[in-house]
Amino acid sequence: LVVLLDEPTSVLAEEEVKLLFKLVRELTTRASFIFVSHRMDEVMELSDRIYVMKDGQVVDVVSRGAATPEAIQHKMVGRHVDKEYYREQRQKPYDATRPLVELSGVDLPGRVHDISLTLHAGEVLCLVGTEGSGREAILRTIYGMRTPTKGTLKIKGEIVPRLTARAAVERGVGYVPRERKIEGIVAGMNVYENMTLSQMPHYARMGWLDVADERALARKWIGKLAIKASSEYADCGNLSGGNQQKVVLAKWRSGGSDIMLLDHPTRGLDIGAKEDVYDMIREMCDDGVGVVLVADTLEEAIGLSHTIVVIKDGEIQKRFDCVPGSKPTLYDLLHYMI
Repeated sequence: LVVLLDEPTSVLAEEEVKLLFKLVRELTTRASFIFVSHRMDEVMELSDRIYVMKDGQVVDVVSRGAATPEAIQHKMVGRHVDKEYYREQRQKPYDATRPLVELSGVDLPGRVHDISLTLHAGEVLCLVGTEGSGREAILRTIYGMRTPTKGTLKIKGEIVPRLTARAAVERGVGYVPRERKIEGIVAGMNVYENMTLSQMPHYARMGWLDVADERALARKWIGKLAIKASSEYADCGNLSGGNQQKVVLAKWRSGGSDIMLLDHPTRGLDIGAKEDVYDMIREMCDDGVGVVLVADTLEEAIGLSHTIVVIKDGEIQKRFDCVPGSKPTLYDLLHYMI
C-alpha cells in the first residue's frame, strides 16, 4: 500500500500536524508514504529519503541523516537563500501622515469586538493570532465581505457605512485570499483573463473587450514578476502555486490597488517563490501601498512588518512597533497570543 500526501499540513493547525505525523509513523509498518511539502522542518522530521525537485526535475536524492535544510533550499532555488530572508534591510519608514484604512471600535458578528487600527501608506501591518482569533474576519471586513455591527470604517478618509467588495475594489483595495485556487484565480481561464478580471470596465470598448490591451498588460507583468508561464494564454490552473500567487498579485498591482490585504500569501510556496513574494511586499511599500498581512509564520510576521497587532479571542491584546534592530521576539508575541 502506498499513500500519497500532497501538502497535507498546509491547512492544519500545529496540534493537527502532530496528530497526522503520529498516525503516519504508526502506519509505516503497513504502508509506504510519499510526502510532498515545502516546509523544511516537516521534511526533516518525517522523511527517510528526500527527493529534491526544481522546475519539474529531480535534482538530488538524499537520506535524512545526510540532509540539511540549507543544502535542500539551495538545490530547490538554484542559489543560496539570502541571509536577509525577510528583506528587513529594505524596510523604510512609512508615511504616518497618510492613513489609508481606519477602523474605530468595530464589532463583527461572532467574537470580534472593539477593533481599532490604522494602516498608513508604505506600511506593513500584520495581524497575529491563533486560528479563529479573528484575523481573517478583519481582512474580509476591509474588503467588504463582512459588515460591522458597530463602529466605523474609513478608507482614505471617507467613512464607508456599508462597504461591498465592488466598492472596496473601486477604492483601491486588493485582496489575496488564503485559498488562491478557490478565491484567487479562476482555473480554466488563462493568465491574461485572470490578471484583468478586476479591471473589466477599463478594457470594455462599445460592448467589446480590448483583448490586445489585456494581452499586452499580461505580457508586461509576466516579465516584471518573472512568472513562469508558456505565454499569456496559459491556463492559470496549470501553473505552480508560486506563479498562481504572482498572477493574483499582478491582478491587483496592475490595476493600481494601493491597499493590499494579504491572507497567508506564502502558504504552500517553495522557498524561492516565498522570497519573490517578500520582494514584492517591499516594492509595494516603496510605491506607497499599505499592506495588511496575515502571515504564515511568526518569523515572517516579525521580519516583514512595520507594525504588529496581536489578536486573541476577537480582541486586540497588544501593538508592537517593529523598527529594524529592535523588533519583538517570538516569545513577546506568544505571551499575548495564548
